[in-house]
Amino acid sequence: MPGPDIITLGCRLNIAESEAIREIVGREMAGAQDDLIVVNSCAVTAEAVRQTRQAIRRARRDRPDARILVTGCAAQTEPQTFAAMAEVDGVIGNREKLEAAAFVPVADKVNVSDIMAVRDTAPHMASAFAEHARAFLEVQNGCDHRCTFCIIPYGRGNSRSVPAGAVIDKAKQLVDAGYGEIVLTGVDVTSYGPDLPGSPSLGQLVERLLRHVPDLPRLRLSSIDSVEIDERLFDLIAHEPRMMPHLHLSLQAGDDMILKRMKRRHARADAVRIVERVKAARPDISIGADIIAGFPTEDEAMFANSLALVADCDIVHGHIFPYSPRTGTPAARMPQLDRATIKARAALLRDACAAQRDAWLARLVGTRQSVLVERNGLSGHAENFAPVRFTTPQPPSTIVAARISGLENGALIAQEAQ
Repeated sequence: MPGPDIITLGCRLNIAESEAIREIVGREMAGAQDDLIVVNSCAVTAEAVRQTRQAIRRARRDRPDARILVTGCAAQTEPQTFAAMAEVDGVIGNREKLEAAAFVPVADKVNVSDIMAVRDTAPHMASAFAEHARAFLEVQNGCDHRCTFCIIPYGRGNSRSVPAGAVIDKAKQLVDAGYGEIVLTGVDVTSYGPDLPGSPSLGQLVERLLRHVPDLPRLRLSSIDSVEIDERLFDLIAHEPRMMPHLHLSLQAGDDMILKRMKRRHARADAVRIVERVKAARPDISIGADIIAGFPTEDEAMFANSLALVADCDIVHGHIFPYSPRTGTPAARMPQLDRATIKARAALLRDACAAQRDAWLARLVGTRQSVLVERNGLSGHAENFAPVRFTTPQPPSTIVAARISGLENGALIAQEAQ
């Protein structure tokens, strides 16, 4: 395919921004960057940074004559680390990566500005997703919170929101382009709005989006902070049929002392309460969560509380992160656990999530599910984000009513679609 080769690591926001880069470079440079590889990096863990370095080295081996530029959160927080790599031709900051001029060869190897000085979110939201049936629509960037384990605010800057009008306009374009589902994404999506005139909430944005884009069949939220779900947003999640019955919560731990040391803003009981409440209102909703294994000072009893949270919140989409210290964060200065303990606890959390997931998927056998078909025509996701495989090809990017006849290798099997 003409244009830059983009390697994306990390979150849904990075996926959206990689597509924005592809669009910006393709539009502004008219194919002049066919020799370009852009590595859009992640800094959420030390492992993510290691994988970024690994991807860069692999890219250089595969295409020795290409020009390799590194951007994203790891490039923003550790620009000199990547500038020192012989395989890298340039390092671009998170603000600069959305400007076409940043991809033009220059003498300076590092082009990274102070992300904390950024006060706006440019309307660069992506409009094309070549490999996806759903589109990720950025509505917010940055984070005002300072969790003790997290380096991301230093890679993304302070929280800033996209005005509702720009979000609605882009959503209309995506629907017109044939996307049946839009995922609202950002760094801290539920903090949307206080920086905008009138201080709109995420719930107000969702209301306006659904009202002004009536042809959008499905709307989904990316990871959200449970403590920031206000009554307006709760009502939409619980009762709006176009809002998908799937929540991914940023929980991080299930022990109150660890949550305090993380500087989180909720207690264990708050997480359990919001899940119980939303499930009572909408029983078909599925719950995902981020949980960190082996946070500094976590003893066996504290870990047991996090492990029990998997069942208490019925977490079927678990993202488990083994803790790794990030230089510059308060948690990196706390007493650390040994890596073997962290690895073992992460494995136990993954096993617990897998057991919840297997039981949940088994309960869906025999049901009918509305499935968004992926571009390959043979797989897709139900409204609750359960993975579905079809025994016969379906029209890509369509929504079909499927009868679930079985379960195989972690995916529901649809024998027929109607």
